Amino acid sequence: MGFLSSLFGGNSAKQEKILEMISRGGIIIDVRTPGEFKMSHVPGSKNIPLNLISSKLKNLQKLNKPIIVCCASGNRSGQAASMLQAKGIEVINGGSWRSLM
Repeated sequence: MGFLSSLFGGNSAKQEKILEMISRGGIIIDVRTPGEFKMSHVPGSKNIPLNLISSKLKNLQKLNKPIIVCCASGNRSGQAASMLQAKGIEVINGGSWRSLM
């Protein structure tokens, strides 16, 4: 996972859960702004800014796949994870997109 996580041990249970979700076809959704996403992002991730998540809920439910949300620090992705979980979507807050590299 990320550099700091590897140095300090990180949250191995969370990392294992993320890897397990990815192995089952999970998708990474980056909830940063399009400008932030354009600067750099996890390869293969999708950009759905936090302010658009609620309008995309039905589409995300239809995917029927686990979702890993990320952002710059974990705050916005935490909000997105709460919204998705409330709609019955299997989701985990991946935190910073850098930790998923």
